[in-house]
Amino acid sequence: MPEQQDLFAHLRPKPRDVERLRQVQSSLPANLYLGTTSWANPDWEGLIYPPGCSSQDYIEHYAEVFGAVEIDSTWYRVPSARAVEAWGRRTPEHFLFAAKVPRVITHEKNLVDCQGEMDDFLRAMSPLGGRLGPLLLQFEYIARGRDAGEHETGDQFLRRLEAFLPHLPTDQMRFAVEVRNAKWVRQELVELLRSHRVALALTSYYTMPDLAALRARLDPVSADFLYLRFLGDRKQMDEHVAELMESGRKQRHWDQLVWDRHEETGRWAAEVKSLLTQHPGMEVYAFFNNHYAGYAPGSLELFAQAWGE
Repeated sequence: MPEQQDLFAHLRPKPRDVERLRQVQSSLPANLYLGTTSWANPDWEGLIYPPGCSSQDYIEHYAEVFGAVEIDSTWYRVPSARAVEAWGRRTPEHFLFAAKVPRVITHEKNLVDCQGEMDDFLRAMSPLGGRLGPLLLQFEYIARGRDAGEHETGDQFLRRLEAFLPHLPTDQMRFAVEVRNAKWVRQELVELLRSHRVALALTSYYTMPDLAALRARLDPVSADFLYLRFLGDRKQMDEHVAELMESGRKQRHWDQLVWDRHEETGRWAAEVKSLLTQHPGMEVYAFFNNHYAGYAPGSLELFAQAWGE
């Protein structure tokens, strides 16, 4: 029975990484929110979650360690009222939820004739109130073979975005836009986002420039907050992890760092600090994917350490 299991909770092994992650985040500034891109990962049992933890309880244990999360599941579908209520009820008052805007808006309808779907999504997320962090509009990479002109300029995307942004309730909610074609990040895009107080997501992704290189070309700040995503290269990481698993050097996919990101993470932390000296008082949201270095909480720890240094 659940009551009997609770009596013996103190005898069960403690998650390995929890205290260390709490400690490394304890001295971070209040305006820096760190988290991962999803909490639903059974490979984190024994590391972040207690061994044998039910997946339904992951969010409660996650929120005891981190201050924010980026919800990935909302990209696939608008969440139910019951799900949103449970997220809020099962987490502390200081915990924040960022979320991805559904793909029907960003990928299937490409921002055209999608106001009904966007209204449904915003209505679904609104019960989180002040605990709702930025909402991310993630757009796909356009390959040269698919559309050479759009690959180079993103002009069609820019026109669609220009028509779409005025309909966002930016006086009530915060939004960020992520593109994955490096050449699309030019002054016209930043100025358009800035005119609507929408953040340009700053992304560590294999098709995008390093933050220092981006800042050498322009000021990427377009809102009163920064939104960072550490994603890496999914295909390359999947292949690397599969090789480690097949050779017996790993037993679980996403339970340890397998790619050295120390130097890169340090550069990003330094660049973000520099941005904050130019734009003081901004909140910073930074989210880490397993594919960045093999273990999202470990990458978060690297960033927190670099920030402290």
